[in-house]
Amino acid sequence: MPSSRPVLIAGAGIGGLTAALAIAQRGFPVSVFEQAERLTEIGAGIQLSPNAARVLIALGLRERIERRAVAPQELRVMSARGARVLARAPLAAGTVQGDAPYWMIHRGDLQAALLEAVRADAAITLHLGARVDDFVLDGDGVAISMLSPSQPKSDLSDFGQLKPPNSGKPEFGGGHRGCALIAADGLWSRLRARLGHRDEPRFARRVAWRALIPADAVAQDARAPAVTLWFDGDNHLVHYPVRGGDLINVVAIVGDDWREAGWNAPGERAEILARYGAATWPPAARTVLAAAQQWHKWALYDRLPIGEAGADSGAPWGHGAVTLLGDAAHPMLPYLAQGAAMAIEDAWVLARALAEQRDDAPVALRNYERERRRRTARVQHAAHRTGKVYHLGGGAALLRRLVLAALGGQRLIARYDWIYGWTPA
Repeated sequence: MPSSRPVLIAGAGIGGLTAALAIAQRGFPVSVFEQAERLTEIGAGIQLSPNAARVLIALGLRERIERRAVAPQELRVMSARGARVLARAPLAAGTVQGDAPYWMIHRGDLQAALLEAVRADAAITLHLGARVDDFVLDGDGVAISMLSPSQPKSDLSDFGQLKPPNSGKPEFGGGHRGCALIAADGLWSRLRARLGHRDEPRFARRVAWRALIPADAVAQDARAPAVTLWFDGDNHLVHYPVRGGDLINVVAIVGDDWREAGWNAPGERAEILARYGAATWPPAARTVLAAAQQWHKWALYDRLPIGEAGADSGAPWGHGAVTLLGDAAHPMLPYLAQGAAMAIEDAWVLARALAEQRDDAPVALRNYERERRRRTARVQHAAHRTGKVYHLGGGAALLRRLVLAALGGQRLIARYDWIYGWTPA
């Protein structure tokens, strides 16, 4: 794999930026292409469990992240019925896979930390306002075509077939050619479709509402360094501090048929407050919701793991010198807070696979896919099941409360050791 040819990455989200850093750390030049003309601090808080934190620390980002993050002491599982504590699970340093921290951070702050590192790395070139629209495999790599905001949409009628390798030197892509292409372009990945994976995202019939509120707008208990999770029938609520404790991230998930694509649609405050009425939700939870003046919402989608449905049965994620990463490969529901973590893990494994097969990108990418597919599929399925448990009603909800109370915090958190214990080799 000639070192002069860069690894191309489509998408400058968390997965794409982490991949750029990990791949550059292994000695490759990297070019990252992002359709947004500037990267802004939109989004919600995210949780970085120890499996993700280990990768970020290995990339030298610990100090950058700790300046912005909050380290929670515990997970508090609450019943909206009577505001009872069902379980307290320890999350403090030394209690959850103790060799690495558990962090809560605003997505924009994590992106800023990654961007600082990317811009400080001479091996990485970041192109903004540039969407990777298509690719063609050539003899020893891949060439890409781009769309800028002013260009018309390409005709993608032939996306079901991969273009054959071209032994010449095509002008395709305006000179952007590389030894490999990593599609980190998210849930609605265009390049995933280009690789022949035509399955549509599955709508979960749920909508997540998110808001950020000043910490001094809520009671002291809601400002504590903890992840607080509330249950009641078809709705649930999560809140935790971010930005060094100055803000509280609030996510409320409700049953709904609204299914607009995207994750930044405005939401009406009165609508979400009505979903958490005083008849079933206690003042402690409603006060947190009422403190938020501005809401955004996004419809929840996932997909079956590649290889488990229809025409994709047994299919690899990618083809030739092209592969998928993060939500483009394995989108999942948010109930285990592992979407970003799986993309971060992907980035590390992918970089290692490329380093181990420096002269053969297709072999490296298939090795990466084989290593990742079983774990990410397991997390996808676990997140889907957890969502069902979160939204039980009637007698099943009572059973859930009894089981959580019987398990206790230590055993509850130990159920996720298989996730949190992952270590970058």
